[in-house]
Amino acid sequence: MNILAEQIIIGKNTFIEPSATIRGISGKAKRIVIGDNVYIGNDVQIICDDFELGDYSKIQHHTNVHGYLPCKIGHNAWIGQYTIIDSIGGTTIGNNCGIGAHSQLWSHIKYGDTLEGCRFLSENKLTVGNDVWFVGHCIVSPINAHDKSMAMVGSVVTKDMEYNQIYAGSPAKSISDKIGFQFKEVTVEEKLVKMMGYLIEAKADNNKIKIVEDISQFKQDGRSYFAVSSRQYLKTGSDEEIRFMKFLLPHRAKFTPVSI
Repeated sequence: MNILAEQIIIGKNTFIEPSATIRGISGKAKRIVIGDNVYIGNDVQIICDDFELGDYSKIQHHTNVHGYLPCKIGHNAWIGQYTIIDSIGGTTIGNNCGIGAHSQLWSHIKYGDTLEGCRFLSENKLTVGNDVWFVGHCIVSPINAHDKSMAMVGSVVTKDMEYNQIYAGSPAKSISDKIGFQFKEVTVEEKLVKMMGYLIEAKADNNKIKIVEDISQFKQDGRSYFAVSSRQYLKTGSDEEIRFMKFLLPHRAKFTPVSI
């Protein structure tokens, strides 16, 4: 494992392939924070002075993350192989986001000779909300992708993506009026029924895993509580909790940790 940083925080049960490289732009990074139960694959390069990656995230092989401004990626991220994430202008990616293989997310544009009059020179923040999905082979400019938005395979995204809209094409445009939205409305009652089904399917221990409606029902009694209304869970780090979370991810359900 090749990590160079002044501050290194790596969570429990995290595996980083020995061929991965994690460092700063010019040597040591200032801060590297990687959560619990994370996987970082072969030949991944994270060259960023301030990098943060949440619990249960996966970065597949030959992905490149780089930039001298902070790059923060939330919990439950899935980042496919050969992806590029640029943080020269600063990049923030929320929880539960999927970035398909061979995608490119950019926060800057620069190369042309400005002395000669090139007009294209900028560094702008790239902000990706929660539950955003770039299906694969997407090229994304420094935009704001709002929660639950989605870009279909091969999209070239040059403008902001609005809440729960689906985009396609080059340049990408919303096609939700034709095919609908990424997410449909699901009632809390329906979520409770589905999660109880997952609990049975996973053969999880009811004495260690508790499904509830709201975080107000959480108790500090050693059990892992999962609140379906907010998709948050009371993290204990138990083996049963980890097994259940891995069963839920990536497509059944995504929960983020909360403290009470």
